[in-house]
Amino acid sequence: MQLIYCIIEMEQVFKALAASSRRKMLDRLHIKQGVTLSELVEGLDMRRQSATRHIAVLEQAELIVTLWQGREKLHYLNPVPLEEISRRWLDKFSQNKAAAIISLKQALEENNNE
Repeated sequence: MQLIYCIIEMEQVFKALAASSRRKMLDRLHIKQGVTLSELVEGLDMRRQSATRHIAVLEQAELIVTLWQGREKLHYLNPVPLEEISRRWLDKFSQNKAAAIISLKQALEENNNE
């Protein structure tokens, strides 16, 4: 059951990352945490209603966390789902490349010593 939940969770993350507007929001949160909705979408040519829908998708994927501070709702980046995707999908492919680069380096060093 854990595996099914994990796959569904990752599908939500990929869905959230599919829209360029949401990726821009995540980029902004990476630069500055704890911003209001207005600050987050400033200059994105997006209405507040659309921005709220995008925020809901990001929250459902657990890519952002929102907290109330007084009367303001602040948004924060949660990098954990991205790290999980990186470990599952990206790291296993980069390990082979790193091993190949190390082997190449060793072969070149051996040739230089001869």
